[in-house]
Amino acid sequence: MDIRILELSVSLVVLLFVVELVRREKLTFKYAFSWLFFSLVGVVCSLFPSIPARVAYALGFEVPSNFIFFGLLVMFVFLSLLLTIFLCQQNRRNDLMAQRIGLLEAALKDLEGKDRT
Repeated sequence: MDIRILELSVSLVVLLFVVELVRREKLTFKYAFSWLFFSLVGVVCSLFPSIPARVAYALGFEVPSNFIFFGLLVMFVFLSLLLTIFLCQQNRRNDLMAQRIGLLEAALKDLEGKDRT
């Protein structure tokens, strides 16, 4: 089996899977954007194999496969960073929501106390 066919197949499967998750509302576009971007890069690189080879040599990599491994490492670090940012945002929202619930409970107890008197 030609490696380009395998690369194209994997990239297309990831692309279609992410699109399907967005369509079914299991994944928001905000989170899916980076996956879509990297899978499209995979599709383009598998259709035009000279692009990654030229970029690899331009950046000083002697073997294009080393550039591909480096690119995958950068991709995973980038995705990890994005997910960490989203997780921190979610934690802030959870803290704010817990504070608001606490204020509402305190206000409710005050109202209940005033009704009894």
